Amino acid sequence: MITQQLIEQAYSYESYLQLVENVFAEGKTTGPNQSEELTHYTGLNIRRMNRLNKTTQIEDALKKVIQNIDRDQLWLVISEGWCGDAAQSLPVIHKMAELNDHIQLKIILRDENLEVMDAYLTNGSRSIPKLIILDAENLEEIAVWGSRPLAAQQLAADLKRQGMAYEEVNAAIQLWYAKDKTKSIQAEFVSLLTAELINS
Repeated sequence: MITQQLIEQAYSYESYLQLVENVFAEGKTTGPNQSEELTHYTGLNIRRMNRLNKTTQIEDALKKVIQNIDRDQLWLVISEGWCGDAAQSLPVIHKMAELNDHIQLKIILRDENLEVMDAYLTNGSRSIPKLIILDAENLEEIAVWGSRPLAAQQLAADLKRQGMAYEEVNAAIQLWYAKDKTKSIQAEFVSLLTAELINS
């Protein structure tokens, strides 16, 4: 399912950003589903990613854990340009990967790779982004994260239970990200990568 061929065809972070910007310039987004709404979200996401690329600082505790990784890893993210959660998480994951030459970040599009996506569902849903950390040599799975920080996931579940409309839930989640300032994702990765180091 996750093969060397898939990885070779996957996007780097820079080429993914370029793809999203290129399709948006044509009034579109990535994937087969096209609508004014999804294109609008894509434009917002480009601005979010560009802002986070400039402002994200990896905290010392996480930096230390990442720098202790001493085997080659492939960090494979499933994403799409219209996804607000991906726009909030991908720049942070990219900043993490940059801290260690043992880490290679690659990105694949969800709707072009449904077989991979369906192996990594969240509560039965094709939620993205999804990060799969693999041993670079044998593609053995090391860890999985996503589709959003646990506090944001809980907030979304609570708001949906209250019957809030999708657009309102989406707006509330984006407000949560703005207030959180990447603290939750960074804390979760300290735990995730510490556990991986202990078990390796």
